[in-house]
Amino acid sequence: MEELKTAKKLSRVGIYGNVLLAAFKLFAGIFGRSGAMVSDAVHSLSDVFATFIAYFGVLLSKRPEDEAHPYGHERFECVASLVLGLILAGTGIGIGYTGIRKLISHEELAVPTLLPLIAAIISIIVKEGMFWYTMYYAKKMDSLAFKADAWHHRSDAFSSVGSFIGILLAKLGLPVMDPVASLVICLFILKVAFDITKDALDKMLDTSSGEAFEEELRTFIEAQPGVEKVDLLHTRQFGNKIYAELEIAVDRYMSLIDAHAIAERVHGELEQQYPKIKHVTIHVNPGSEKT
Repeated sequence: MEELKTAKKLSRVGIYGNVLLAAFKLFAGIFGRSGAMVSDAVHSLSDVFATFIAYFGVLLSKRPEDEAHPYGHERFECVASLVLGLILAGTGIGIGYTGIRKLISHEELAVPTLLPLIAAIISIIVKEGMFWYTMYYAKKMDSLAFKADAWHHRSDAFSSVGSFIGILLAKLGLPVMDPVASLVICLFILKVAFDITKDALDKMLDTSSGEAFEEELRTFIEAQPGVEKVDLLHTRQFGNKIYAELEIAVDRYMSLIDAHAIAERVHGELEQQYPKIKHVTIHVNPGSEKT
């Protein structure tokens, strides 16, 4: 399947890129005397696990329906996104704790060398590139897990910006700004973790697709030949797919065969016009009395 090939390609890029980048940043942080860069390296290392989870989430979600799971396995992507969000939150909290501990301790703060600054610049460029690369293919696949992974890359780029500013100020005579940069990194990471987790939960809890989308569907359905009006319309998100349940009114005096044909046509047109809709359940009601 083409989507699984793309997922493998994204996973290889994410894993190899993050391992090399994390190793370089860890080296720069230790030998360049920068706690902020060490924190940044830990963040990059967490991206390796995030990419593994995204890949396996996509792999499991593409499994076909079976007897035990007649609605498919799309929610595995939601589970993967949720795990990614929690990993990201844990990483952010750990980085924040390290920064606070250094600030409240009485140990002398080291002034970083030039090496961590160079590492921060390289990290910003590489991680921003990985964000755009991953997001491009994630949108093509409509993959929640890889979209979350892309934002994981961008949060690493943001954290590297914070590292660069903190390290630069530390080199200019404010060593306290190095652990402060870790706290800024923590806040960036927690914000992204919150957004990813909230989106995953929304899609796991049968959340509506939104009033604007449902109104668009209603207008589209009522424009179909033979449909007098839409009596009821509900949508729910199932992973990255949508299920719709509706009741339509048709001429109360037409035959069952004709009413069924209208419902079948509406069903087919909806799934063709809106690819994200996986299934439509339609109930036909008798229309109003003609006066």
